[in-house]
Amino acid sequence: MEQLEWLAVVRHGLSTGNVTAQEAETGGAELIDIPERDADVPLADLGREQAEAVGRFLVKQKPRLAVVSPYLRTRQTAEIALGESGVETIVDERLRDRELGVLDLHTARGVQARLPEEAGRRARLGKFYYRPPGGESWADVLLRLRALLREIREDHPGERVVLFAHEATVLMVRYLAEGLDEQRLMALAHDTTIANCSVSSWRRSGDRLEAELFNSVEHLHREETPPTRQEDVDDQPV
Repeated sequence: MEQLEWLAVVRHGLSTGNVTAQEAETGGAELIDIPERDADVPLADLGREQAEAVGRFLVKQKPRLAVVSPYLRTRQTAEIALGESGVETIVDERLRDRELGVLDLHTARGVQARLPEEAGRRARLGKFYYRPPGGESWADVLLRLRALLREIREDHPGERVVLFAHEATVLMVRYLAEGLDEQRLMALAHDTTIANCSVSSWRRSGDRLEAELFNSVEHLHREETPPTRQEDVDDQPV
């Protein structure tokens, strides 16, 4: 199977949910007060500006295909970034954010206070394999991403493709593209906050993809403070 020429993944711009979650974490709250369901959280005004900056970056990269998470904040990012470029765009539910089940809308403090048994189970199993009731493990998300990337390679061999997705997705695409293991992925997740509208990319070298950029924000107008890490609540909401 022919390799892609270039693959990039863009995390969506700053969302209203990111702002609310950061305020809840820093304020010591146990719950995050977001009225919309996760799929309907929109971009904040700053997130729209960030998406415009991504668009200026992508003009130079000339992607042929964009594959987009169905979540509103991600679709808005892609729509703003791609504008009238004519890039073929596909919305695919396999790029949706990780589903958190009972952990949804809990801060790190809230999980420890309200769901101590789940906190203990996660600590024992590790984040890679821990599946919250009603939600997904990181391994579950990797299954759908692996299938999606295989399909993209089969249908668009040798092309330049950009994905618009979520924080955890960026880390998991790197896991797949570079053949990482659980330990290296979890170390990345612990040490790295994937910035809103950051770009991570890989370029073909022979029959494999080689890393080009990771979590790059040089294309943004100005430095933005990334959302507060939630080391105990993965990607809420991202």
